[in-house]
Amino acid sequence: MQPGRCVGAIVLVATVPVAAQEVSPEELKAIEKATAADATAATKAAPPPAPAPPPAAGGGAFFTMLPDISVILDTALAAYTVQDPLQQGGHDPAKNGFNLQQLELALAKTVDPYFRFDANLVFGADGFELEEAYATTLALPANLQLRAGQFLTRFGRINATHPHTWDFVDQPFALSRIFGGDGNRGLGLEASWLAPLPWFVELDVSANQADGEGTMRSFYGANDLGVHGPQDFLYTGALKQFFALSDDWSVYFGLSYANGPNSTAKGNRTDVFGADLYLKFRPITYGSYTIVSLQSEVFVRRRQVLDDNTLSDVDMYAYLFWRFDRRWGTAARYEYGSRTFGDVADDLDPYWTGARHRVSANLTFWPTEFSRLRLQGSVDAPSWLDKPTLAAMLAFEVVVGTHGAHKF
Repeated sequence: MQPGRCVGAIVLVATVPVAAQEVSPEELKAIEKATAADATAATKAAPPPAPAPPPAAGGGAFFTMLPDISVILDTALAAYTVQDPLQQGGHDPAKNGFNLQQLELALAKTVDPYFRFDANLVFGADGFELEEAYATTLALPANLQLRAGQFLTRFGRINATHPHTWDFVDQPFALSRIFGGDGNRGLGLEASWLAPLPWFVELDVSANQADGEGTMRSFYGANDLGVHGPQDFLYTGALKQFFALSDDWSVYFGLSYANGPNSTAKGNRTDVFGADLYLKFRPITYGSYTIVSLQSEVFVRRRQVLDDNTLSDVDMYAYLFWRFDRRWGTAARYEYGSRTFGDVADDLDPYWTGARHRVSANLTFWPTEFSRLRLQGSVDAPSWLDKPTLAAMLAFEVVVGTHGAHKF
């Protein structure tokens, strides 16, 4: 028997009893020799196993723990007809020439099945500030959710947002007048409940520290009188409702209320009532880049001051936004602030002795979703000044990294 035919011989031996084939000792020895030669050849022909990859530096778990990171730069070139314009927003271009509105570092990560972490660190011309840093629950029953840390309260629409989501270069002066240049925020705890209804209904309630020069202007502000009991916190409540009017039209309506101590005297308090409306047309029944939206907020503030006096004012804004092309959009805004009503002078704004009106319009170009150019002009007419202030702004924004979708 030839060694080259050993496979057939192996099958024959495996399937037919040896005694029936009368294999001689010489033939059996030849079969064993051929089998060993075939096994050696098969081993040499097989490719060697690939070496195991070296372990990653620091372990693979290190990379999975890194948060989503984005960096957002907002800067603007501004020109005013006065040297000291009434731009009180913390991110407003507030002087002639180039202005760094902010450099925002946003961090976000799901910590585990139970919590998510978000933080927004802001660098400006005056230094660094921790805008927000909070944890949000992910697995509470009964449609409940909690937030803990430092966060912007959900009063109205604009207060809870960041400048790169705005449709204008500057924030409405109503927010600066009532809450402060950096928006109403502080350390605290918030509870949200999503009602089990056929339409979207959300109730938010929060308790926060009432101090902060640029964030709690109508409350303790920079003059912190301390926390001696539950009455010394700022309490905020908001009811949000969303309706789909049709496939192309939707409306979002909210009511807000804030109550907290102010710094005029121990026991004096401030109430802020708010209503907001957002109407949006976004055709999805046919291909189009068109977006038309109407947004408005109204604020009513009442402050207890010395000698049992009460000061009150009414502020509002409304604007229309139209995205008429994939890369182009335009918007027009009207703002109003009443005089301060009361028998004593306003300790926060003693000069605000009459109504203030401001009209703004802009044109926006988006080269991509990661960059934006915006040209804006405005006429600001406070009644206590001899003539209105004219302004022109050219703002530029660029976004790098991963940034989550914005709320409706």
